[in-house]
Amino acid sequence: IGGYIVPVFFLDSNVDGNNEWDRELTKYLYGGDDRYRLAQEIILGIGGVRILQELGYTTIDRYHMNEGHAAFSTLELYRQLGDIEKVREQCVFTTHTPVPAGHDQFDLNMAREMLGDMLPEEIIPEVTYEGRLNMTRLALFFSHYVNGVAKKHGEVSRSMFPGYSIDSITNGVHSTTWVSEPFKKLFDKHMPGWRSDPYILRSAFSISKDEIWEAHMEAKRTLIDYVNSRCNAGMNYEDFTIGFARRATAYKRPDLLISDVNRLIHIAEKVGPMQIIYAGKAHPKDYAGKEMIKKIYNTMKNLNTDKVKMTFIPDYNMSIAKMMVAGVDLWLNTPRRPMEASGTSGMKAAHNGVPQFGTLDGWWLEGCIENITGWAIGPEKTEDQESDDEVDRNDLYYKLETKILPKFYFDRANWIRTMRSCIAINASFFNTNRMIQQYVLNAYFI
Repeated sequence: IGGYIVPVFFLDSNVDGNNEWDRELTKYLYGGDDRYRLAQEIILGIGGVRILQELGYTTIDRYHMNEGHAAFSTLELYRQLGDIEKVREQCVFTTHTPVPAGHDQFDLNMAREMLGDMLPEEIIPEVTYEGRLNMTRLALFFSHYVNGVAKKHGEVSRSMFPGYSIDSITNGVHSTTWVSEPFKKLFDKHMPGWRSDPYILRSAFSISKDEIWEAHMEAKRTLIDYVNSRCNAGMNYEDFTIGFARRATAYKRPDLLISDVNRLIHIAEKVGPMQIIYAGKAHPKDYAGKEMIKKIYNTMKNLNTDKVKMTFIPDYNMSIAKMMVAGVDLWLNTPRRPMEASGTSGMKAAHNGVPQFGTLDGWWLEGCIENITGWAIGPEKTEDQESDDEVDRNDLYYKLETKILPKFYFDRANWIRTMRSCIAINASFFNTNRMIQQYVLNAYFI
């Protein structure tokens, strides 16, 4: 929109002069063993700094590391500057997950062997944990500003890494990427300028409910036509439709909604029919996540009722995500507290007037105004208490039966008012414009 192009550089080790093992290092994102992964992170961090300088970027003021994967960039800067404080002045670090598997650690002897003199002995006590080189601790040590990606995540990160000052900047999504075509037309008509300044979306309160519903139904027809064509789902435009799409992993509990199918059918028979659309992929090594997908498929096969229809869209990608966040009536998010750092899919749904029904974790602690922008699943617990599956399951079914479905089927005007509130309250704030402004003010120029 502003006309500036942000360059993106991809590093490729498949070049003349490298041996066969070296040439394979950038071939697989999730391939190989710890040595392969360590070599990839050396390329990203050390190679990343060197390639930028070779390309003429010699006056960079800030290096922003997202997760510890790029933390070896600090070692290259330290080699060049020879001063810890000078490196810290240039480095900013964002941690994105409280899940231990997201914080890479490597055998110290292997790291010494592969890094050689690049790993100074004097910093070893600060960047290791239980005898292993910890990439998060390396990034923490060399950064003058550190943040989590939601207020709650900042709290969790401070408890995980005591002794470090860890701020929070809540994630946002790129508005023009995630707003569907029907809503783009609607926003252009009523709120010109929203594409460059999404805060203008606050004005959505002035859009008529009929126009909101018309835009939503256009997006919903696109989704339903797609799942019927691709998955032979037999779904229709009028029935209440729930969407769940994200990386398939156990802590996100994709099976919570279908953990008591008989109760789900009872609710649908009592209040109104439901349609459930799933999509997502598991990490290649996440076997529990793959089992979750199998469980969804098995439930689909054994579901023998017209009141609850289910489908799983295969080969999940960004195009499918765009259709889903715009075309469902309710966005479901059920992570086990406090494992969700932020989550952004519900923000994408909010940009299309779709309310979220989710666990009070990550961004939803900030975005949930009960019955106004969506609904909470389960109570908000203290940091040391994880979600209770039974408590959350009961609350999920109770609110579906007594609050959400009745509002959708029997109080449509108020349902659309909730949709409009999602846009005006959540979409206007949980976007990348606001997020980048906070990084500029809090991280880059302090």
